[in-house]
Amino acid sequence: MADCCEYRAWEELIPDALGLIFRNLSLQEVLTVVPRVCKSWGRAVSGPYCWQDIDIEEWSQRCKPEQIDRLVRVLVARSNGSFRRLAVFGLPDDNLFSFVAEHAGSLQTMVLPRSNISDSIVEQVSARLSNLTFLDVSYCKQIGPRALKAFGNNCKSLAGLRRTMHPLEVADETSQDDEAFAIASTMPKLRHLEVAYLLLTTHGVLEILSQCKVLDFLDVRGCWEVKLDERLLQEKHANLKVLGPHVVDSYEGSFWDDYSDYSDSSSVYSWAFMEDEVEVYEAGSDDDGDIWGDDRALEGLEVRFYGGGFNQAFSGFRWPASP
Repeated sequence: MADCCEYRAWEELIPDALGLIFRNLSLQEVLTVVPRVCKSWGRAVSGPYCWQDIDIEEWSQRCKPEQIDRLVRVLVARSNGSFRRLAVFGLPDDNLFSFVAEHAGSLQTMVLPRSNISDSIVEQVSARLSNLTFLDVSYCKQIGPRALKAFGNNCKSLAGLRRTMHPLEVADETSQDDEAFAIASTMPKLRHLEVAYLLLTTHGVLEILSQCKVLDFLDVRGCWEVKLDERLLQEKHANLKVLGPHVVDSYEGSFWDDYSDYSDSSSVYSWAFMEDEVEVYEAGSDDDGDIWGDDRALEGLEVRFYGGGFNQAFSGFRWPASP
């Protein structure tokens, strides 16, 4: 056996391998630290290898809409249409949703809580989301049964749907059974469904159960008008686990009173987009220009870290008790 072993330099690893390694790092490190190490690492993070899972949900809770728009476009472009999961809090408008859909050929999981998307844009572009298997459109106040029908009609493999609402946001509604009927008529392959605090009735939920025959988890917390017969559930839906409706829980990471507060000092970490400073790796060679071209560069991105925790608005919120 040879007395010594050959060690391969890290910078010589193929981009696919580097991408797998870099997925274990935080988003900030991948965007601002890794590109400074060497050119090969910079090429790896500027390509699709690191961006099959785009998760900026936590970061986007504390950012302005224009910042979210900018970073989503950069990361989706870097993925080159290969991203399989997208998680963003508060997608700002229909234009950005349409942009995501145009590049979503491989997208399977889409998590977009509190996003400002409309029924009409979902109807227009949902055909491009045909590979979705899990969808989260919780707290999206501008969509309703039309959007849910469009998702169901075009996303034939949809197995999981999260459509929960804050009880104060549905206080003016009389009934949302039309959303239950939309789910029942277009999503027969659902296995996991969360509709907590929607204003549903027993009739709406029974319609879902009659059409979604493989459903094995149903969250109806806060749906106070739903009365399910336990014997009926045992006889016809023996494998179904039902959570609620009479469950009092805490709203994790409550942002109800303060979700639009963009103060840097109140978050664990905050990202600032600076017009005059570039905090990503750049060098003077022509090759580097290929890495950080206009369509992929994070121009003016600066990452700052702050001590302390979330402010009081994020300390927890008690759901209303069962009437």
